[in-house]
Amino acid sequence: MDFSNFLTMLGGLGLFLLGMKLMSDALEIAAGSKLKLLIEKLTKNKYMGAFVGLIVTAVIHSSAATTVMVIGFVNAGIMDIVQASSVIMGANIGTTITGLMVALDLTKMSPAIICIGVSMLFFLTKNSLKNIGQIIAGFGMLFFGLGMMGTSMEPLKNSESFAHLMASFKNPFLGLLAGIIVTAIIHSSTAIIGILQSLAMAGIIDINNVVFIIYGQNIGTCVTALMACAGTNKTAKRAAVIHLLFNVIGSFIFAAITLILPFTSWVEKMAQGNVMAQIPIVHLFFNVVTTAVLLPLNKYLISISCRIIKGEDKIKSEQRLEYLDDRILNTPPIVVSQLLKETERMADLSISNFDAAMESLFKKDTEKVQEVYEKEKTIDYLSRTITEYLVKINGLDISDSDKRIVGSLFHVVSDIERVGDYCENMCESSEIIISGKADLGNVAMNEILQLQTMTKNILKQAMFIFSSDNKLCEELFEAISKLEDKIDDKTQILKENHISRLSKGECTAISGAVFMDFLTSLERIADHATNIAFSMKKREVYPLN
Repeated sequence: MDFSNFLTMLGGLGLFLLGMKLMSDALEIAAGSKLKLLIEKLTKNKYMGAFVGLIVTAVIHSSAATTVMVIGFVNAGIMDIVQASSVIMGANIGTTITGLMVALDLTKMSPAIICIGVSMLFFLTKNSLKNIGQIIAGFGMLFFGLGMMGTSMEPLKNSESFAHLMASFKNPFLGLLAGIIVTAIIHSSTAIIGILQSLAMAGIIDINNVVFIIYGQNIGTCVTALMACAGTNKTAKRAAVIHLLFNVIGSFIFAAITLILPFTSWVEKMAQGNVMAQIPIVHLFFNVVTTAVLLPLNKYLISISCRIIKGEDKIKSEQRLEYLDDRILNTPPIVVSQLLKETERMADLSISNFDAAMESLFKKDTEKVQEVYEKEKTIDYLSRTITEYLVKINGLDISDSDKRIVGSLFHVVSDIERVGDYCENMCESSEIIISGKADLGNVAMNEILQLQTMTKNILKQAMFIFSSDNKLCEELFEAISKLEDKIDDKTQILKENHISRLSKGECTAISGAVFMDFLTSLERIADHATNIAFSMKKREVYPLN
């Protein structure tokens, strides 16, 4: 192979990887809501978990990416180690889809496929059809790159040194080592399978030359997950270890099977004369059989991982993200779903602070005041970090519905944070009452209680709308508008009552100021609750439950 052929091979590999990425990105956007539902409905049933791993990996075309995403979920506390282990095993099966697809060998048709896909991308305006065009273009580009690699490698057919090199990989140790090293460098087992299929297309190799490389590349792909677990909690590190154990055990099992039984002969009979098809068949058998053997035994893999990664994680600070992790930014549709959950958690904290702030007044409870101040720190932290994530994902390629969600969440997060601020303001007023510097009579306290009840009601309605799906009826928005009007009217009446008491000398100036501060805070909280509710209008909302 001369330098020109080498450059052609690199170009072909680049087109192959680019085509795979274009296709997987478009599939991910098209299947965004379904991916969310798969993750949402994931149960502790390990077989369902494996199915989810298979489907997600079939969409994003990378078991390493799925495993990194799972590590992010575990680190964020969304998945436990049992769920993670089953998803990882299913992901290993899902990664065989690309190789099986490439075995169709549509290289001659690839220019036409690219032309159709690109035409759809440029001339169609509907985003859903443009996504389909991107899938088609990526599909064609994948085969075009494969054809380029195959053509560039044809001179190797006459190279004695290359033939000798490939023959050396029949040695199990050398074959496994080559697969591990090359995949660890390229960070893509699918790319290695594609390269092997290109060599097969050029007629340079048979299945006996590369069977151990195929086993080794399954171990090499674990490097990505092991790197991703840096800085995660112990449970997430155990998930990465389970991924490694799965592939190491599978490689040794199949190396033994290949040495003891005529395994490659069986595969050759399944696809006679078609080495391009034989390669993904071996890959598929490896992952299906290994999963079938190890999935029922995953509790033992978990036990081994606990022995390797010992100890327990420290108790987490309240100021943390429970549903978000940078590792899941590679799957934007799922990040949007997790952003909704994290925002709902922030809202729950604000409502909890609202209750605590009112208790601090009615019970003159200093502990409730401190509780509000501490939770407010967490609310401020969540406001900053969620907004940072919104900025990050806003620059990613996401569906129109997800863009609307992200756009509305900027406003929702701000409104929730302001609710928390007004709760803090009410606690500052409560401290004046508790210290004895001011006093509110029974009439004033009863008026605050009336307004509090109405405000709590509108907060609950707003959060119901926020956490519901897109089948909300117009009556809900009309009801919340009417309630806000009632709160505004009630506030005005209570302010007039206060002025009347003040003019009669029935309350002091400082007590009156505290009373007015409470009224203002409650009215503003109702305003922000209304904003939260109406931010959900006219755009798709994913259910949080």
